[in-house]
Amino acid sequence: MNTPIEPASEQLVVRKSKPAKGRKKTYVFLFMGWTLLIALGALGAKLYTDHLRQQIAAEIAQQTEVQLKAVQEDYQKQIAQLKESVSGDLTKMQGKIDSLNELLAFTKDSANNKTDNSNQLYTQLNEVKNKLDELKKNLDVLQ
Repeated sequence: MNTPIEPASEQLVVRKSKPAKGRKKTYVFLFMGWTLLIALGALGAKLYTDHLRQQIAAEIAQQTEVQLKAVQEDYQKQIAQLKESVSGDLTKMQGKIDSLNELLAFTKDSANNKTDNSNQLYTQLNEVKNKLDELKKNLDVLQ
């Protein structure tokens, strides 16, 4: 097992400079590829977020429009109810005014020195005044 440790032949491995350039070109192409992929990913992300932003804005606008319509309908219903209430109160008031006019005509016709109906007339006048004040408040609210 005795083997001499001499090199059988000297082989010099000479490397050419071209493979080094090939490696550099490969790295450049890989770098450019990764850069292109990153740029395309960023562009895609931006386009997607813009699309989502537009979609969300459209949904919010639609929801807002629906809510505004609901509020407007509710407001119109309340106005209609208030008008009905005021017209009903005016009808009642007209009835009381008519009865007051009848009472005034009756007291005028039947007035003499012995009878005094001023207290009853005063009470009815106060009721009419209170109702008129209430109707004025309702009309102010309506306006």
